[in-house]
Amino acid sequence: MRTIAVLNQKGGVGKTTSTVNIAAGLARMGKKVALIDMDPQAHLTIHLGVNPETAGAGVYEVLTQSADINETLKEVRENLYLLGANINLVGAESELVSVVGREIILRESIETLQIDFDYLIIDCAPSLGLLTVNGLAAVKEVFIPLQPHFLALQGFGKLLQTVSLVSRRINTELKVSGILLCMYDKRATLSSEVRTDIEKFLSNAREANTPWSNAGIIPVYIRRNIKLAEAPSYGQTIFEYEPECNGSLDYQAIAEYVDKKMTKDGVHIKLAAVENETVEQPENEEQPVDEVTEEDETQIDEQEQINQETISEPQQTSQESVNIPIVEIPAAKTSDNVPEEIESIVSKDLNSENSQV
Repeated sequence: MRTIAVLNQKGGVGKTTSTVNIAAGLARMGKKVALIDMDPQAHLTIHLGVNPETAGAGVYEVLTQSADINETLKEVRENLYLLGANINLVGAESELVSVVGREIILRESIETLQIDFDYLIIDCAPSLGLLTVNGLAAVKEVFIPLQPHFLALQGFGKLLQTVSLVSRRINTELKVSGILLCMYDKRATLSSEVRTDIEKFLSNAREANTPWSNAGIIPVYIRRNIKLAEAPSYGQTIFEYEPECNGSLDYQAIAEYVDKKMTKDGVHIKLAAVENETVEQPENEEQPVDEVTEEDETQIDEQEQINQETISEPQQTSQESVNIPIVEIPAAKTSDNVPEEIESIVSKDLNSENSQV
């Protein structure tokens, strides 16, 4: 069973959307997939049409009441199972504050699974706390969804530091295996610049002994598509809501890439070739990248008029393109480079264990 955590502490980057639709794409391929919602907002649970308030026992009960994961997992689609979340999950961290080994509760529960799943995918909380540590401790792979924007890179380093600490202290098998580029616009220069910066960083890390040494950008980019934003309000995956849109085509292509172009350990097959080649992006001529309404067209016309007025006079100074370098991430050999909240979670448990010896 491949175990994957989808991680990003920044909201609105396509984390839950990617988790749901990659899992649904794999399920459509006949793979048996388990989904775990570690977000107290329960967005993944809602996305699949499940009411968090009436769904019964879920992640909260597994973490705090030792509920049997085999009984709390529910089949919500063919080949697709869900361990849901609700608002009670907000209190899980405070309830577990004095529990030794609290960061591996989920892992121990997953080890008791009786169903033979092909994939287990965890939608981590949009924060770097105990819930996220539990998710990372329970898997071997991490997918990081990113928007191709400069600000998205600022939190990238902190994510890698978190993965590095958990890998050294709790889960030695944890590796970053894939970077997902969401809301990608190939017409924008910034998108390609950010992608190039990430590729260079990952390439430079090949020889280093880090959890992201074998990571790679999944070479299918999620294009902007309004249907992806509409699907959750109907409790449907993108394949159910609009099976012919760009979002559906992109996520199915990613599911196929994850299953066929990556090994069971999350290593990209022919990684060097992948970095230099572009996987053919599925096209749909009838579905534009962005849905443009009449109101949008009016705004665009007004903006173009403003732009024309602004650039009507020739500029005396020339502007050069600006390269946006990604922040170099150290190997994180000491605790000085890790987020304080993660370090405190791990350190407290280590101290507790030592005091009992």
